[in-house]
Amino acid sequence: MVWIAGGTFRMGSDRHYPEEAPVHERSVGGFWMDRAPVTVGDFARFVKATGYRTVAERPPRPEDYPGADPALLVPGSVVFTPPGSRAEMRFWGDWWRFVPGACWRDPDGSGAAPDPRHPVVQVCHEDAAAYAAWAGKALPTEVEWEFAAQGAAGGTEFAWGDDLAPGGRHLANTWQGEFPFENRVEDGFAGTSPVGSFPPNAHGLVDMIGNVWEWTDEDWRSGHPREATRPCCTPGPAPRVPEPAQGPLGGPMPRKVIKGGSHLCAPNYCHRYRPAARQPQSVETGTTHVGFRCIVRPDMAPART
Repeated sequence: MVWIAGGTFRMGSDRHYPEEAPVHERSVGGFWMDRAPVTVGDFARFVKATGYRTVAERPPRPEDYPGADPALLVPGSVVFTPPGSRAEMRFWGDWWRFVPGACWRDPDGSGAAPDPRHPVVQVCHEDAAAYAAWAGKALPTEVEWEFAAQGAAGGTEFAWGDDLAPGGRHLANTWQGEFPFENRVEDGFAGTSPVGSFPPNAHGLVDMIGNVWEWTDEDWRSGHPREATRPCCTPGPAPRVPEPAQGPLGGPMPRKVIKGGSHLCAPNYCHRYRPAARQPQSVETGTTHVGFRCIVRPDMAPART
């Protein structure tokens, strides 16, 4: 883990999506943070020690989903499946589909085991919180996560400055080309990458931007508290924040903030590979591009080694 000294910083952005506004001052105490996202190998050790089964590995209960197609009430998860040609960008269902059997052991449901050096995916919020508790750690708040991601580059567009690829060098695992059908793989990775494949930020943290989105323990709300009346921010490129998903018994699904963007973020679709960017994720939904990392605050018990 890496020690992140506390401080005061300017959180949020007024230049991009409405939910990132307004920029406001926040203070945070010091904490330790995992240098990298939790890997497949890390998560495997947790499962071996505890026998834990992720949400994607458990069959949904029919009574929780009245009227659902019984064929869909099987263990599985959501998998990114690129269309063969330019898609209608308003409908995410053109490139996401439910795949029976998909889980952290088999992220795309193909039967291929994931590389243990890659970040674990197909973990919902409950799974991430269970790992953190076992390890003697916690999931970060949104403020803690964003403070750590900014590094020494507070106020800049990206964690390293204002240029996405300075001198043509890619500093994070993102999407190059026209999402969702054209991936030019200029950064060397079509999917997730081994953690630490790109340079660390000023705090020594790797993959805070790109590779996989990361769970926080922050309940979602559509924007930051407003200190005073200020001009409305200008939205960046699509997509809009999705409407709340339907949970068991038809109620709205609780959502948490995820941060950092992923290998699926592209300039033409999801300009969220920035410290200030944020997005809601249904707590019961794991995907092929969402993972997590943990923190330890000074008042917590020592973490598992």
